[in-house]
Amino acid sequence: MTGHIKAWKSEYRSSIWKGHYSLNLLGSIRKGRLLDAGCGSGKYSIPLQMRGFEVIGIDVSPHALAMAAKDSKMRQLDIKFLAADICHLPLKGGSFDVIWCYGVIQHLLLDERELAIREFRQILPRGGKLFLEVMGEEDMRYGGSEIEHNTFKRKNGIIYHYFNKDELKGLFEGFSCRIEESRKEKRFDGIVYIRHMISVAAERM
Repeated sequence: MTGHIKAWKSEYRSSIWKGHYSLNLLGSIRKGRLLDAGCGSGKYSIPLQMRGFEVIGIDVSPHALAMAAKDSKMRQLDIKFLAADICHLPLKGGSFDVIWCYGVIQHLLLDERELAIREFRQILPRGGKLFLEVMGEEDMRYGGSEIEHNTFKRKNGIIYHYFNKDELKGLFEGFSCRIEESRKEKRFDGIVYIRHMISVAAERM
């Protein structure tokens, strides 16, 4: 496991569950076996299980997994959490109906991003769904010490990659996909900044 991935092992400090963001990308899908790839502290795993999915969450951070398991148990939800790297999934092919991967592959290098998508393709059957969200290259947080094109390393060792739509289209070979962008203005001290997010709804062909 490379250093920038190991850096996540100590990144989660608080046991406070901060709720979830929108699940609207799922549309009417409400059941099936779902992998929350890079589940962190369960921000999405918990509402996804409550929605009706059979959820398995994976993450490299033991702190995050402990938080997720605690919150899941407190809500009497039967969610399984595993320590695993999305670039090397210990899972069988065709074993999931849906993969949910929000805010995760943006923290990988190019070869790792390609490997993760190949791993996702391996464990999804034909018609299986993949939902993903990443930061776009117009985002206010763009910048830092560049180590690859549009990829920056922070002082804590974690990297951030900023995507564009064409790059994502090339990454999703073997999938049919719908790509949507969101730009929201944030104002700080009278200055307007942009939060640029890109979401992907893909189906394995």
